[in-house]
Amino acid sequence: MRLLLQRVERASVSVDGAVVGAIGPGLLVLVGVGHDDTPEVARLLADRTVDLRIFRDAEGRTNRSLADVGGAVLAVSQFTLYADTRKGRRPSFLDAGSPELGESLWRAYADAVAARGITVERGVFGAEMRVELVNDGPFTIWLDSAA
Repeated sequence: MRLLLQRVERASVSVDGAVVGAIGPGLLVLVGVGHDDTPEVARLLADRTVDLRIFRDAEGRTNRSLADVGGAVLAVSQFTLYADTRKGRRPSFLDAGSPELGESLWRAYADAVAARGITVERGVFGAEMRVELVNDGPFTIWLDSAA
């Protein structure tokens, strides 16, 4: 799995002009799934997401986790995180998992984050979405199960 975490002041996702998910302070998480990913990988990355110390403490240092600050997660599926751009000018997405696996593990990831007591909002799997965010920092982290 590949996750792109963006620390945000707020974020929302809309489908057909209607907001389907919105959060205040927390993380916008773009979620990509590869062929070999499993529910266990989704759970492990959910724990890493919740426990990463990437929020400021009283001294302005990044010493607090999502759980520490009471932040929320907006989880949006994004198979394009598996784009291969090494050849030609059109990306290949052959490394992305099937839509069925992608949806299953995106849901498993979001459910595992929620099981840790974090408020989770979601996009709509497979939909054409519009994502808006106010990036805090900016502070962006790449998590990859292969690394």
